[in-house]
Parts: sequence; structure tokens; C-alpha cells
Amino acid sequence: MSSSLVDRESTVDLLKDLVKIDSVNPSLVKGAAGEAEIAEFLSDYMQGLGLRTAVEEVDTGRPNVVGVLEGEEQGPSLLLNGHTDTVGVDYMDVDPFNPVIRDGKLYGRGAFDMKGGLASIVAATKAVVESDRKLRGNLVISAVCDEEYASIGTERLMNDILPDAAIIGEPTELDILVAHKGFSWVEIVTRGFAAHGSQHEKGIDAIAMMGRVLVELEKLQGGLARKTHEKVGHPTLHASIIEGGSELSTYPDCCVLKIEWRTVPGEDESTIRNEIESVLSGLASRDGNFKADYEIILSRGPMEVSENESICQSLANVILEVTGRVPEYIGRPFWLDTEIIWRKGVPAVAFGPSGDGAHAAVEYVNVESVITAARVLERFAHSYLGSI
Repeated sequence: MSSSLVDRESTVDLLKDLVKIDSVNPSLVKGAAGEAEIAEFLSDYMQGLGLRTAVEEVDTGRPNVVGVLEGEEQGPSLLLNGHTDTVGVDYMDVDPFNPVIRDGKLYGRGAFDMKGGLASIVAATKAVVESDRKLRGNLVISAVCDEEYASIGTERLMNDILPDAAIIGEPTELDILVAHKGFSWVEIVTRGFAAHGSQHEKGIDAIAMMGRVLVELEKLQGGLARKTHEKVGHPTLHASIIEGGSELSTYPDCCVLKIEWRTVPGEDESTIRNEIESVLSGLASRDGNFKADYEIILSRGPMEVSENESICQSLANVILEVTGRVPEYIGRPFWLDTEIIWRKGVPAVAFGPSGDGAHAAVEYVNVESVITAARVLERFAHSYLGSI
């Protein structure tokens, strides 16, 4: 294959333009800008490359953008996916939307998570378009909303398309992410009996009942720490939010606890249900006054792709060709949109640039890694889809 057509200057300019756009997720920060402006920018950019481009509003002001570079034959299809939303900025140490490059690092909200990867995807596609080689199969690039909250963007995307393979452009330090944890948000409610604070014989303290739940969950966490997955570590759970009571002189009749439970490959939602039901039924069997129920508010599964999948082997070979380095197959303790795609039966991995500061006060991406990631994706598109 000829040398890369990824242009460094235009890729850096694209990355800066993406970081300049406020796309804070409004499900995380009330009244935040959302993804509409960045979706419009990317739609214009994709159309300028000659891609068949569509903008779909997943929710009010929450669009996905999909661009398709159509192949010349009935070859395989490849999806390159990235999210456009970011977390909030109130606690950042610098102007979050004024990208600055220092010592090879570009700073700004979303630079690392994941506008650097998004810039790599688009720059790679631009380079493929500008080559004199046509692809056999379709190259599909998607910029989706809401990954930082409920991933409604990728959920909708996967209702509309079914590629043969997919790469998520999340930061992986140019390694190949093949496994990650899942998570569930669980609400537990204990029920007491409201009574005047002086009537201990009538009142049942729902907060005290929840204290017993917390003790049992802490014991459970100790057991989870002994169940380890080689790439992502062990399952975890923690108490996130607790609310209860109405006034000092009244026994609380209700207490609400919200917990987050991180699962590893091989576990699913039933794993969590079995553990919580065991805890609650055990407490009820020891005290007839104990009453509690629970609900799983949101659940996302863990995932693991075999290193022997063709996408893993092919991508590893391309990374070696471009960088001269053998990449590692890695796992991460956080959740990614990869699982939604993988759940549909599509071999999916994550691959992207390096940096630091996801969700932090200082966030940056290493500029050179963005360029390298783009060159890998450019070469992989030609390799996987076939060139004419």
C-alpha cells in the first residue's frame, strides 16, 4: 500500500474545531448544550467529503450523524463509531472550549474522551476518499449522542444498521480493547412505619433498616473481590446516593439507596438480581419488621471479544505495519458502546489515541497519537474492505 494520505494539519484543525464546540450531555448537566451543534458540523464535513450523510434525531436536540462511503462491490461493511457528547465542565481548571497545544498535548473538554478518536475516524475517512483506490465494501462512520449517560445514540444506530465488523474510536493508547466491564444502577427501598419520635413502640426506622442492607452489601463486596477476570479485574459495587426521613421528630417510613454494580464478562443482570434478593430475603428472615424491595434502573452488560476474531488479528497486523509495534489486547474497568454493537453479533473492538483526564479537571489527548490512529484506521479500511 502507498504511504498514508492522512494530513496532519487538517486533522489537528478538525480536532480543535470539535473541542471548540460545547457538546456537554444534557442528561448529565441540566440545560447543557447537547450534541446538535457538533452534529451539524460533522454532517457538513461528511457531506464535503462526498459521503452519503444522514442526521437522525434520537431525542429532542440529540442527533446522530452517519456517513457512508459506498463500496464498488458487495464486499463487507465496516463501522467506525464515536460519540460526540462530553461530561460537564464546571470544575475544569482551564477554558474547556479553547483547545491549546502544549508539549504535544491538546487540552480541552472531550479532547481525550473522545473527540481525539472521533477526529481520527473522520481524518482516516478523508484520506480513504482522497486516495485513488476504491473500496469493495461500505465504510460507515457514525457520530452518536449520549454515550456518557444511557447510550441512546448507539442503541438507535444498531437498530438501523448491521455491519460486519466495528471499531469504536475510544482512547486505548493505540492498543486493542477486547473486553470491558458492564454496570447496573440499582435502587433499593426499605420500608418503615412513620410515628412520633417519642413512640418507639410504634415507629419502625427505615433508615436503620437500610443500615443493615449496607452492612450486607459491604460483606458482599468482599466476596466480589475474590472473583477476578484477567483483563478487567473483579466485580465491584458501591453505594452512590442515599435519601430518607422527613423531619427530626418522626420515624422515617422510607429510605432509598442507589448503588452501582460493575460486572465482569461471564456475568449478567441475573447475577445481580440473585445476589440482591439473597441479601434482602436473608434480612427479612431474621426480622419480621424488615421490608424492602429493589429495581434495576439501568443495566449494561460486560463484553469480551476473542483475540482470535479476524478483526483483532487484522487490526493488530495493521498497527504493527504502521507503528512498528506489536499492540496489546487489553481490557478496561469502564463500560463502552462496544457492548451494544457486540450484543448484536457484530465483532467489535475499541481502538484510539492516548492521553489522560477523562471526566477530570484537566483533560488532554496526545496529538501524535491522533494522527497515528487515523493512519491505522485508514490502512485498516483498505485492508478489511478491500481496494480496487
